[in-house]
Amino acid sequence: MASSWVPDIDPCSDFSLANIPFGIISTADDRSPHAGVAIGSYVLDLKVLAANTDLTAVFPGINGLTETFSQPTLNAFARLGRAVHRQVRAGIQDLLSADTTQPSILRDNPDLRQKALLPQRAVKMHMPMEIGDYTDFYAGYHHAYAVGVMFRGPQNALQPNYLHMPVGYHGRASSVVVSGTPIHRPVGQILLDPSQAGPKQPVTAPSRKLDIELELGCFIARGNEIGRGISVGEAEEYIFGYVLLNDWSARDIQMWEYVPLGPFNGKNFATTISPWVVLADALEPFRARAIENKTELQAYLEEKREDNVFDIKLEVDLTTAEGDTTTIGRTSSKHLIWSFPQMIAHHTLGGCPMRTGDLLGSGTISGPGGAGERGSLLEMTENGKREVLLYGMDMRTFLKDGDTVTLRGFCGPEGGRVGFGECRGRIYSSLQS
Repeated sequence: MASSWVPDIDPCSDFSLANIPFGIISTADDRSPHAGVAIGSYVLDLKVLAANTDLTAVFPGINGLTETFSQPTLNAFARLGRAVHRQVRAGIQDLLSADTTQPSILRDNPDLRQKALLPQRAVKMHMPMEIGDYTDFYAGYHHAYAVGVMFRGPQNALQPNYLHMPVGYHGRASSVVVSGTPIHRPVGQILLDPSQAGPKQPVTAPSRKLDIELELGCFIARGNEIGRGISVGEAEEYIFGYVLLNDWSARDIQMWEYVPLGPFNGKNFATTISPWVVLADALEPFRARAIENKTELQAYLEEKREDNVFDIKLEVDLTTAEGDTTTIGRTSSKHLIWSFPQMIAHHTLGGCPMRTGDLLGSGTISGPGGAGERGSLLEMTENGKREVLLYGMDMRTFLKDGDTVTLRGFCGPEGGRVGFGECRGRIYSSLQS
């Protein structure tokens, strides 16, 4: 990958020239949310660029980008489709490249550089998309198997349908928040002693088993007509980009409520996403093969390509209220048994219309190894039976108030890394009286 003229790009930066992720920012000079891209420790303000540049010279044949980059979400840009995303990303890469073909537009224009190229610390990040609907899948095979063993034993770990279709449920879009948003401990019905004999009697209280879920999120670029599904072969063209996703979970609330209709209050209180959307094309060099599924699939789920997922290195950090940070989990996004095109094909099989900005979650991603490869505390601690050791002589079974969880994800070599930045949330006490 070519190098950039942008100064002081750390070789380990998530935001190399190979990436160019899009986000929504506001600045001291313009507090209205609008589009920007990350490069090293800087942000290129696309609204400022558009106001001071003839964009048709940078992106020939594409009209309306000045208005698009002024929008408070990326929905309008996403709706333009993969071909436009590809061309715009390539044009920005050229502007920022040390070997740019258009040096006078930005590199050799000090006044515009000062206005448009800002330190990341000087901008505020906002939700990148307006999310109409959020669907959470369960495609992390090792997580599904480990949790199934925990509650049903190895012989019945996976439900009979698991290897036949991407299992999912409809989540709550209104509680999807951007990285850094405070997370308040939810209140719900809890069965304090599940083993008690006789009639079950719950209490209403703040969750005592607050957990994380390490996931990859996928944003939909454009929708389909109601009644007409999206085939697995064309689903890639409906994908805008990807984010890290932490689907916070109150395990004790969920355990009491989930039969017979699945998760509800144990899951709908908060879902955190990273603010930068990594475009689908940026991840193309890092494709990998999903976990082999030996089950005979229905025809609508059969994919022609074998490298249908991505090998993104994923990490989970837990920082205590005292400031001590421990990396408690490391895994890869290749540990999925279903791809996002398969999820989209299954989601729309019955004619469900997807819309620009819809968010799909992969489900918790865990590796095949021990506790250090798990994507949730539920697995790491075997539902509270063992403790995770932290720096500072501390330990956890589930999250305490004051804890901060940070997800990270990246792929590629030093100098050409494609990463997501941070997906971070701190736990605060319940707001309920």
